Amino acid sequence: MVTLLIYLSGDNVLKIGILSRNPDLYSTRRLVEAGQKLGHEVEVIDTLHCYMNIAAHAPTIHYKGEELVGFDAVIPRIGASITFYGTAVLRQFEMMGVYPLNESVAISRSRDKLRSLQLLSRKGIGMPVTGFAHKPDDVQDLIKMVGGAPLVIKLLEGTQGIGVVLAETKKAAESVIEAFMGLKTNILVQEFVKEADGADIRCLVVGDKVVAAMKRQAQPGEFRSNLHRGGTASVVRITPAERATAVQAAKVMGLNVAGVDLLRSSSGPKVMEVNSSPGLEGIEASTGKDVAGMIIKFIEKQIDIKTNPLSRTRTRGKG
Repeated sequence: MVTLLIYLSGDNVLKIGILSRNPDLYSTRRLVEAGQKLGHEVEVIDTLHCYMNIAAHAPTIHYKGEELVGFDAVIPRIGASITFYGTAVLRQFEMMGVYPLNESVAISRSRDKLRSLQLLSRKGIGMPVTGFAHKPDDVQDLIKMVGGAPLVIKLLEGTQGIGVVLAETKKAAESVIEAFMGLKTNILVQEFVKEADGADIRCLVVGDKVVAAMKRQAQPGEFRSNLHRGGTASVVRITPAERATAVQAAKVMGLNVAGVDLLRSSSGPKVMEVNSSPGLEGIEASTGKDVAGMIIKFIEKQIDIKTNPLSRTRTRGKG
């Protein structure tokens, strides 16, 4: 995935570097286009090719033999497969005094499914009844604890709908849980929200606002609505409760930009996941909104380049 780096180059122009393993990714291309449209300079840099000097009082980041200096802000777009190294690079920028759109600790928090659900629960945010287990002594009690079948069983480390199984009967649930236990992995067991009818709502939060929302509908016979699983996306009007829930969930995670996935249930909106690096393709296509542009404008506001461009002392250099 990508991490976006920003620093001032003078005359209120941002020079934007996109740390990306693939410059052809839709989100990468859109951020480049949005930055250029707003008059900024943009270049793409490979995140994993950055290397760091962790020194007291003088931390640095190098890339292709040159030091990256003079940055004012960093926008992390870190894929799950490189979370460890990606957040380490982001922490290095934070140590250098660079403003992070999403902080490294917030990304790590949101990537830990169990931790994120516990945090949401502590703040009273609606979510499906969830059980967590590694090797339960009483599988039947675990199933009963979350309300019985049908229920959803997830690998804790799964992404994009991979490792998610719907068990429609108690017997099926026991079999799936025992199979996952055989892999010696951690699992989540959640109530199945039948009234959602194979659909969820993705709310794109920027700052303290939901700037776009889409409904993702699973294919017939499929309960996973992920676009990677063949789900379809369409624009949707969300309720005030859904809007407030999405904003609060992002706030609990500490994220300024987040994709919050909600289920519509008979007892109100329930948060399924808070994504720290939401893709832009589906939500821009379904809503027609310039989400990439909104992200760039949010950063402009945060570093105050238009109203007070000389308010910060900085050094210029290569990168």
